[in-house]
Amino acid sequence: MENNNNKQPNKNKDDKDGRKRVRSEKINNKKSLRTRDTGQQAGQSLEELRVKYNEKIDSNINLPSPDSRSGNVSRQGSVFVDLGQFLDFDDLLPLIGEFGWFQKLLFIFMIPFCFIAAFVYLGQIFMTLAPHNYYCFVPELALIDNETERMELSIPREKDGSYSHCSMYDANYTAIHFALNRSIYLNMSWPTIRCQAGYVFDPVEMPFRTATMEFGWVCDRDYFATLAQMLFFLGSILGGLGYGRLADLCGRITALVSSCFLALVGSLFTSLAPNFVAFAATRVLVGASYDTCFTMIYILVLEYVGPKYRTFVANMSLAIFYAPFTMLMPWLALSTYNWRTFSALCAIPISLSLLSFWLLPESARWLVSVGQIDNAVELLKRVARRNNKTVAPSVFDHFRFSCQQFYREELQGRHFGICSIFKKPRMARYMVLMILIWMAISLVYDGHVRAASVLDMHNVFVFFSIACATELPGNILVILTLDRFGRRWCAFVFTCLSGVFSLVAAGTKNSKHMLGAALAGRFFANICYNIVLQWAAEVLPTVVRAQGVSFIHTMGYVAMMMSPPVVYLSSVSTSLMLLILGILGLLGGFLALFLPETLYHDLPQTLSDGADFGREQRIWHGPCCGPGSKRVKRPQRLWHQGSSLRTISRDEFRSTKMHRVARTRVAPRKTQISSQDTVAAEKMIQTYTFEHGQK
Repeated sequence: MENNNNKQPNKNKDDKDGRKRVRSEKINNKKSLRTRDTGQQAGQSLEELRVKYNEKIDSNINLPSPDSRSGNVSRQGSVFVDLGQFLDFDDLLPLIGEFGWFQKLLFIFMIPFCFIAAFVYLGQIFMTLAPHNYYCFVPELALIDNETERMELSIPREKDGSYSHCSMYDANYTAIHFALNRSIYLNMSWPTIRCQAGYVFDPVEMPFRTATMEFGWVCDRDYFATLAQMLFFLGSILGGLGYGRLADLCGRITALVSSCFLALVGSLFTSLAPNFVAFAATRVLVGASYDTCFTMIYILVLEYVGPKYRTFVANMSLAIFYAPFTMLMPWLALSTYNWRTFSALCAIPISLSLLSFWLLPESARWLVSVGQIDNAVELLKRVARRNNKTVAPSVFDHFRFSCQQFYREELQGRHFGICSIFKKPRMARYMVLMILIWMAISLVYDGHVRAASVLDMHNVFVFFSIACATELPGNILVILTLDRFGRRWCAFVFTCLSGVFSLVAAGTKNSKHMLGAALAGRFFANICYNIVLQWAAEVLPTVVRAQGVSFIHTMGYVAMMMSPPVVYLSSVSTSLMLLILGILGLLGGFLALFLPETLYHDLPQTLSDGADFGREQRIWHGPCCGPGSKRVKRPQRLWHQGSSLRTISRDEFRSTKMHRVARTRVAPRKTQISSQDTVAAEKMIQTYTFEHGQK
């Protein structure tokens, strides 16, 4: 009995404990139901929470399900909630074709714009070429056939025995002209004065008559050509800022066509310029079109090309289209014999580019950003047809739905600017470094381009073509190395090599060796310019990428304004010019080591991503060997699949529309999901993300 009595209390105790456990389980179940919308259910994955939340919404409003046979959303109901993933541009491209006939035609359409970019950039160099051999023109002695006699009678000699370029004797040339024996007037002790009536240029050395020769921008006015080139880059700064805004407001094609029209007007009026003021004003107009007349078609093509083809398209367009036109440009100038004819004739292809307003498609991404979603969908359907791709209508419906519920809401809630980059210390450091690197490389690249016109004055056209020919192998080398060794080490090696060869050229006395080293410096300058052009867009987060890259390019134009004065130093010392280019190359190369590597890394999308990007990398990190050689996968974004405009940080968006979990498709005048359900879902995701982030 005692044992039974002893067991009875234990049994009662077990029963009580069992009832407590059952009661506790019921209470926990009720709590779990109440906390399901706040994400506090232990051990439950986020996907399970989203599915249960979807079931809850479906049971509350009795939503119809999608048609399983066609995959289309049923339109019998008023609302359909889809907690699945959005369909982004990069998700849609494989379905409509990443590099089909449509993209190949766009690639071919880049040809005329590559010519325009080459002419706008390099045309002014040939228009303002300064000849090497010239002397003062004396009208009274113009009828003397013997040039040597004319120079002996009017031009003094320098200390090295050569004839002076900028001085003439102060003598009575009328008396000399009518004298029977002119030899009596040969007197080297006569006083000298500056040239009074212009200059005589050697037609054998310079068969192309430049604006410098026509307006006499030599001797004490030799800085006029340099000033005109600086004003060209001033126009580039203004145009870059203005057209960037115009492209956002009116579209890529509008900005492209208007910039080409500005280049056309500027080139035609350049050919009519009567003096320096008019010439400089027209070059500001042409400079305002520079970069935009090519960058817009460049961006447009890359937007329609799949990610795995973008590096190839970006560099091959420069290699097979732009590089040949730069090599051809000096010979086009030489064939016209006069800078006015050269400027007018090269404007003809620019006029043909105006037809692109009717031939080229608008950017589908821009159409979505301004709310023209139906036009964007129709355009993408045309891309699919051109590429012989069959895409179900439901896919385009899904894409349209994604755009309506995400992209427009994101763009409406966006409040980002250049200042947003500098709010995060790490991003601010990256931005400052990219500005300094881009300014150094831009000055080095443009300096080497312009240096080709002064390094070999006797064969300027031949040497310029050879220097431009380095663009082709340089772009091919970028394609072969950039996706293997990474951006950081490639930028460091190639930029430093450009600086080293420039320094070697500066210290070489032999003219042939100097030209060879300078060509090597130009070759590596081409490579590092293309690398940083792509690298800057990858380091900056998506939400500030366009504005950040535009600002970096603008600072590059500021640096390019200093390249004409650097090349002008060649009149004092060619070694000094190359020395400055070499030091800047080494500086830019070493600064590149302090930027993060982007190869095999998911690119930052938000400001928070940008603030953390590269934190795990060390200065010796290399993607081709050692730690980081494999692709580092970050946690999958929980909000949607889209890869081009996604964001997850509440701190970066003031619009609460960006934090919805339930995606709704609403028919006119029908029931919608209540805002309480949306807020509940939002709190669920936030709480779950916070708790797991703490763990």
